[in-house]
Amino acid sequence: MAPHNDAPSPSGSFTAGFNRIPFRPLGSSSLMTGHDSPLSSSYSTTSEASDFHMTRPLVPGVYVPTMCFFEKGTEDVDTDTIARHAVRLARAGVTGLATQGSNGEAVHLTHAERQLVTSTTRKALNDSGFSHMPIIVGCGSQSTRETIQYCREAWEAGGDYALVLPPSYYATLFAPASETIIKYFTAVADASPIPIIIYNFPGAVGGLDLSSDIIVRLAEHHNIVGVKLTCGNTGKLNRVAAATRKMSKTHDPKNPEFLVLAGSADFSIQALVAGGHGILAGLANIAPKACIRTIELFNQGKHAEAQEMQEVVAQGDWTAIQGGVVGVKSGLQSWLGYGGYARSPLPKPTAEQEKKWKEGYRDLVMLEKSL
Repeated sequence: MAPHNDAPSPSGSFTAGFNRIPFRPLGSSSLMTGHDSPLSSSYSTTSEASDFHMTRPLVPGVYVPTMCFFEKGTEDVDTDTIARHAVRLARAGVTGLATQGSNGEAVHLTHAERQLVTSTTRKALNDSGFSHMPIIVGCGSQSTRETIQYCREAWEAGGDYALVLPPSYYATLFAPASETIIKYFTAVADASPIPIIIYNFPGAVGGLDLSSDIIVRLAEHHNIVGVKLTCGNTGKLNRVAAATRKMSKTHDPKNPEFLVLAGSADFSIQALVAGGHGILAGLANIAPKACIRTIELFNQGKHAEAQEMQEVVAQGDWTAIQGGVVGVKSGLQSWLGYGGYARSPLPKPTAEQEKKWKEGYRDLVMLEKSL
């Protein structure tokens, strides 16, 4: 989570129809069954291969980019805590989870560790009665080839959708009119065994901010099914939501063909007003029920109550935005007794920071405990 970039972008003008049939290839993986799994966890699992690859639609609601937890001292991936955290969020009522996001420290993980985290999450959900819950997996990379590889590995590990950032390292050499970006997403979507969700997060890609025109154009691809907008631009969100709704063959508010999600909890109801379908927000790691209830109140027409709750959520999210993944883990540790530290080279918080962040989350946590 990072401060939003509210720079305006041009409005979309594409209205062509598109088909939303997920492509799921036949195949097998050593990550599918408990006996052949490389999981280094004592977490008990009885998941069957069929539980890994089933249709899990994207529906409106609260999605959570989960944390990756590490063992103290060794910094090895802590699969037990990853599993327990996923189940806690599922039991709170969230709509879906996302692994390998910025909150999940994907940039600190090897390919094998990424698969380990996703497969652990999938098994934990399946074994706890949440096999229906979709998992979105961060798959963006600087090359088209590796991004496709991440998408295939995500599918093997039990992921249902791939969240993909645009490449940015060589952005100054890209073809004009965003053609390089369009070709990148098209090639990835053509080759990916799971549908793609576009991730627009300028703060993570050197300021590269996809316009609504580009997003709507990419939405015409049958294997691109949604967008996460962490830019904070509700005007862009409105344009994308409106254009893709018009492109849909059959408009079903409960099962949209193209899912438009806000990337932070601090503009949850603003996103709903603009036609969005929910949030994919790191704050829900700490307060999933508060995030869910804010959206429920708005959808029930209780706008004053929703706004009052949004104020608490937004203030808590400001603490999360300022502290990033280090601060969110500190908040989990202070209030819920687990979380630990981020992987090196990220620093451990000072005692002063821990105290400051704990207080910053206080009202939010009190709200969460009341629900």
